[in-house]
Amino acid sequence: MSAVNRGLRQATRSLRLHRCCPPSALRPLCALKKAAGHVSGAATPPRSSFSTMASLQSASAATPSPSAGKGYDQEILDIASYVHNQKIDSELAFDTARWVFLDTLGCGLEALRFKECTKLLGPIVPGTTVPSGTKVPGTEFQLDPVNGAFNIGAMIRWLDYNDCWLAAEWGHPSDNLGAILAVADWVSRTNKAGQHKVAGGKIFTVRDVLEAMIKAHEIQGCLALLNSYNKVGLDHVVLVKVASTAVVSKMLGLSEKQTADAITHAWVDGQSLRTYRHTPNTMSRKSWAAGDACQRAVNLALKVLKGETGIPSVLSAPTWGFYDVLFKGKKFEFQRGYGSYVMENVLFKVSYPAEFHSQTAVEASEKIYAQLKAMGKSAADIKAVTCRTHEACIRIIDKQFKPMDNFADRDHCIQYMCSVMLVYGRLTAGDYPDGSEAATSPLVESLRKKIKCVEDPQFTADYHDPALRTISNGLTVELNDGTVLPEVVVEAPLGHRLRREEAKPHILAKYKRHLEPHFSAEKVQGLVDLGLDAKKLEAMGVDEYVDLYVCKDSKFFKEQ
Repeated sequence: MSAVNRGLRQATRSLRLHRCCPPSALRPLCALKKAAGHVSGAATPPRSSFSTMASLQSASAATPSPSAGKGYDQEILDIASYVHNQKIDSELAFDTARWVFLDTLGCGLEALRFKECTKLLGPIVPGTTVPSGTKVPGTEFQLDPVNGAFNIGAMIRWLDYNDCWLAAEWGHPSDNLGAILAVADWVSRTNKAGQHKVAGGKIFTVRDVLEAMIKAHEIQGCLALLNSYNKVGLDHVVLVKVASTAVVSKMLGLSEKQTADAITHAWVDGQSLRTYRHTPNTMSRKSWAAGDACQRAVNLALKVLKGETGIPSVLSAPTWGFYDVLFKGKKFEFQRGYGSYVMENVLFKVSYPAEFHSQTAVEASEKIYAQLKAMGKSAADIKAVTCRTHEACIRIIDKQFKPMDNFADRDHCIQYMCSVMLVYGRLTAGDYPDGSEAATSPLVESLRKKIKCVEDPQFTADYHDPALRTISNGLTVELNDGTVLPEVVVEAPLGHRLRREEAKPHILAKYKRHLEPHFSAEKVQGLVDLGLDAKKLEAMGVDEYVDLYVCKDSKFFKEQ
């Protein structure tokens, strides 16, 4: 191509971009912000009305032209403003966050019983201890905050047993605790040591951590309400990275502008594909993917702390932005402004270490197990099972005839999880590993192939309904003698907002059960009592609280 032709093409393209995106297109911003404030249930800070709500009125906000200067995507500014300016005054959110905090730490401790998890933990260079570093609960590791975030995040997510959020995208907002706790602990220890100050000398309390959790939950959850990342092949841990980056930036003392810079890096960073969650590539990376997201979040925030600038139109830039490259050209849609809605409505996994879309199916299976036992029958008498379910369940964990090659296959297969419950009357983390009783059972394997999932459109609609957010499953069992048992339907699992009070004793029992393999009975009771004393717990320094979880010479690391 001649130089003249190249010049003409470049000039034409520049003109086209300028015409499509005139500077005047940015002017409606104030009007859109004003309109956003009228959305029902949206809690808004004094300095921001979350203009991302404008997507409800307009499918496309203008993209700044190259000549319009470095204008930040409003989606980025809204998150940064929320983190820095929104006061959380919902006692329900703080109470729920306390239960999430305890439950999440317990899940991390339980994961240490599995070598597949512990082999990934510890310092990069064996034997390294970082003075004033992050301490990893259940271990004697003391690490830099980046690797500490990976360790804590990987532990939390390993068994798929921490909290859950289900919407257009699903995920586990307490995954963010990996980054939050690592940063809070490191900052507090560093400032107490007094050699140099970080984050303005801040000493974090447990209440500070709970507030950061509420905000991380909210960011991840609101970005997930109407936007499906899995449908474009991306893993939901992108939202962990974005939410964690936002809240730890504030914790590290970054300004609102710097927090926006850090968030842009989280969006431009390489995003994980979901392939490690699906046949034929299902494997253990899905268990440490959230730890990886936490690690990246802390690393990116620290880079901005050192002076790195942001990428203002990281989402909307034509051709090269997130929307064009990874989201099929669509902008994010928003149902509500940022407040404390997600923490208040988050789902606890109480009864079973199972992917959340299956929780009600496993609960129904437990009822059917008892019914069969009362009839003098067992799973061996089952001819077929129909599972009436919601679309997300079918898309993620319906694996009737797919081979179960490993732990990751089994804990994401609704047929396997229901079969284990129908055969044994239980479902524990010990039923997933290779060589376990359940994994090697011919009856479990044959029954798994007899369970067929069918979508009920009403169940799918209820799943997305903001007033319900149920995760319904109904099981109908046909026996070999022709008997058809009445369908057993469970709409809201134990741990759902609608069953929260019913769940609390079970959440506490789960937490206690996860503490017991690591600590003496006296220490376990002390931690349980402290967890129930909200005022005392929230006033406690984070570093002092984490010290209670240090475990010297853990039996779960001796063989490594």
